[in-house]
Amino acid sequence: MAGSPAVAQPSSTSPGLSVPVTEMPLDGGALLLLAGGVGYGLRQLRACQLARC
Repeated sequence: MAGSPAVAQPSSTSPGLSVPVTEMPLDGGALLLLAGGVGYGLRQLRACQLARC
């Protein structure tokens, strides 16, 4: 690898990049909140169906 040149990655402020960044990484906390919200919503729907809301 001694013969290969080092290549720097472009920064987010470089004028050559015109693609907006839309991806957002999800960490463990966000996934737990999402899973808890889905579980809560399903539980509420099931309770409403049993009570004939």
